[in-house]
Amino acid sequence: MLSDLLVANLDNALRTLTGQHVGSNRPYPGRAVPDTLLRPWERQEAGRMMRVNHAGEVMAQALYTGQAAGTSDPELRAQLEHARSEEEDHLRWCQTRLQELNSRPSLLSPLWYGAGWSMGFLAARQGRAANLGLVVAVENQVEEHLNGHLDTLPADDDRSRAVVAQMRDDEVGHAETAESLGAGKLPMPVRMAMAAFSRVLTQGALWI
Repeated sequence: MLSDLLVANLDNALRTLTGQHVGSNRPYPGRAVPDTLLRPWERQEAGRMMRVNHAGEVMAQALYTGQAAGTSDPELRAQLEHARSEEEDHLRWCQTRLQELNSRPSLLSPLWYGAGWSMGFLAARQGRAANLGLVVAVENQVEEHLNGHLDTLPADDDRSRAVVAQMRDDEVGHAETAESLGAGKLPMPVRMAMAAFSRVLTQGALWI
């Protein structure tokens, strides 16, 4: 029913924006890694980078929720909701690391959520190939971004790297699954617009 769908989408938005994460309850990847990052300026830099990652995961929550809401294919909806659950793990992990670094989420999180949900819902209304194609395009961008963070995080920040590496591996899996289910390639203008918005999110979340 439409009312149930609206309630579920509103519930996910509120949980995402207030830090009430559930996910699949996978353990925190950094739990067994000593936090040896001691220099205050390096902790501040790592905090900014993890804030960007957290913002990306807020958008991922919204994206997958919008995609699931916009499709009439129950099999595809189940797959999208499974991926969304893993992204919720990422959100929880980023939140944990931000707290450890005495940092905070982006103040623009509602903007990232609204943009992600709209993008996901619109793609879903274009059909299965476009819906899955959005997954591939987004996850490929995120993989590249996370690989960059693995290279540029402070040298002693193995704890953040453990989190980022697990997130990266999950994103690769999401893209591969979408490819196997029949993802189409998004038009070049759409991919260019996505890349531009990714730069806006990265710079906005880095400082705000």
